[in-house]
Amino acid sequence: MSRPHDMGGQAGGRVEPAPDGIPGYDAPWHRTALGLTLAAGGLGGWTIDESRAARERLTDYPRFSYYEKWIAALAGLLVEKGFVTEEELAAGTADPAPLSPRAFALDKVAPALARGTPYSRPGPAPRFAVGEAVTTRRPAANAFVTGGHTRLPAYAEGKPGRVILSHGPHVFPDCNAHGLGEAPEPLYTILFRAADLWETPENPDDEVTLDLWESYLIPA
Repeated sequence: MSRPHDMGGQAGGRVEPAPDGIPGYDAPWHRTALGLTLAAGGLGGWTIDESRAARERLTDYPRFSYYEKWIAALAGLLVEKGFVTEEELAAGTADPAPLSPRAFALDKVAPALARGTPYSRPGPAPRFAVGEAVTTRRPAANAFVTGGHTRLPAYAEGKPGRVILSHGPHVFPDCNAHGLGEAPEPLYTILFRAADLWETPENPDDEVTLDLWESYLIPA
């Protein structure tokens, strides 16, 4: 199975985004799924990159709906990190435990979401300048963990692009998703031509931007 972010340009139909860019709550349990994911994430047992990697590892990823992916990945993380057991999940009940001091109180949720979580960090100076031509590395694979999480999609490996924004050092997901530390690297927005990414794009003059870390890039 292709990684979820490798599906660009593959056959499968047109993507129809939600009007506001956010999947709607089409069923009552969707709100519960969002609430559980936020509450469990607030416990601090994993990073955002670990949660993304957990979703990508789902064997039923193509079949699951949006919030089914969230719940399935959350269940796996809760077991993996020792918050619940597989038996407790199967039974739908768990032994009572003291409330975590990190538990989200209702009045704290909206401010926390509005505040967000910054992922910029002190780190090395950018190697590439805005306007500079670059090429993405090949293969598009995690250089630290075989088969591990990476934000460089396979459809963009070995492709020419141009730096249009430089964001400074940010947490590097290829390490952070696997407990290897934050390892901050400079992050860039790279502009690609659709004709350079795919052999037969629907509109060759379209442009695609990807946010990519420095170790994904080499000088053109």
